[in-house]
Amino acid sequence: MAVYKAAAGAADRVVGRGSNTAAEAGSNSTAGAGATDHAEVDFGFERVSPAEKTRRVAGVFSSVAKRYDLMNDLMSFGTHRLMKRMVMEMSGLRTGNRHLDLAGGTGDIAKLASPIVGDTGQVVLADINAEMLEVGRERLLDAGITNARACQANAEYLPFADNQFDCVTIGFGLRNVTDKDRALREMCRVLRPGGVLLVLEFSHIENPVLRGAYQSFQALWPSAGKALVGDAESYKYLVESIRVHPKQSALKLMIKDAGFNDASVDNLVGGAAAIHRGIKPAN
Repeated sequence: MAVYKAAAGAADRVVGRGSNTAAEAGSNSTAGAGATDHAEVDFGFERVSPAEKTRRVAGVFSSVAKRYDLMNDLMSFGTHRLMKRMVMEMSGLRTGNRHLDLAGGTGDIAKLASPIVGDTGQVVLADINAEMLEVGRERLLDAGITNARACQANAEYLPFADNQFDCVTIGFGLRNVTDKDRALREMCRVLRPGGVLLVLEFSHIENPVLRGAYQSFQALWPSAGKALVGDAESYKYLVESIRVHPKQSALKLMIKDAGFNDASVDNLVGGAAAIHRGIKPAN
């Protein structure tokens, strides 16, 4: 499997084991562009510059890359794998389709999509973080998957031409994106007309009793992170990033504003997580 790194206005080819065929690259692939804006953005409960958020998020995921699955097990009571299967069931993917998985992490969703699209289709595993991407790439290789490609790319500036994919997914990654509105517009751009967007993300519990219990559980994450992987600060950020992430109704509106039709949301585990879905208009 080859790895393609999108940076400085071009998709630079970095060949790994296996294929040398890249997903078609477009012109707007400047990773980190927009990070010079003066407006501040959320980094957990802090307000920082866009460039600072991008740098600090990269540090968080470089720190946890090797233990990312353990982190998701902790944060979701082990249900994240079931949630990802639900995403695939909602994707409408078929044999021969092309699927883009953003913030693809350790490759869980890409691995599920691979047998669905088959040998005549293609899965592109994309992540802005090189360490995370390498973990996912190696796992797909170890699983014998041959219809996948890996691409290091910023979701805000995707290195793909318009109308390339039948489905775009992003699992537990949108809350870490600096400019979420721009990223959603990019996802719409690279989808083919009629293509499906699926956003799986930790979200907000409406029931006050359940919300209080879950927040008490979240308060344990930094201590657990310190004990399990020697890193409390990354887990502290992850707790805070969930609290400041847009609520379900707000994210649904953002998806509509990005150009999608039929925006919908399905709450999971009482709203602790949610799957948002949108369809790119056919014309």
